[in-house]
Amino acid sequence: MSTETKPKHVGRNIGRLRELRGIKQDALAFAIGVSQQTISHIENSEKVDEDKLELIAKELGMSVEAIKNFSEENVVNFFNNFYDSSGTNSAFGNNNQNHFTFNPIDKLVEVYEENKKLYERLLEAEKRK
Repeated sequence: MSTETKPKHVGRNIGRLRELRGIKQDALAFAIGVSQQTISHIENSEKVDEDKLELIAKELGMSVEAIKNFSEENVVNFFNNFYDSSGTNSAFGNNNQNHFTFNPIDKLVEVYEENKKLYERLLEAEKRK
């Protein structure tokens, strides 16, 4: 039985983060000066050229390390830990456990949809120019 860790698939991380940000491949391609096919190729590549990765990170509004270390599991854990620990935070006025009435994943999807709508509005405004 092997204990080797599977290498990170940076391209897949880029694709997932791009989707979460509500950015289409062609918009990202335009922003960094490549074709949509190049973005598709990057997202299917396990390793990505550092220069391209830096450009993509800048356009996605995050660090290169955030892209390299992204995982769906970490996102879920972040939301679960954030909401679980916030119930005992004295900023709420007491140390009683608070019970939230929403699912963190639903909140993530809601933010994604809002970003998508904002991006589409910005794209429409650019088209009108």
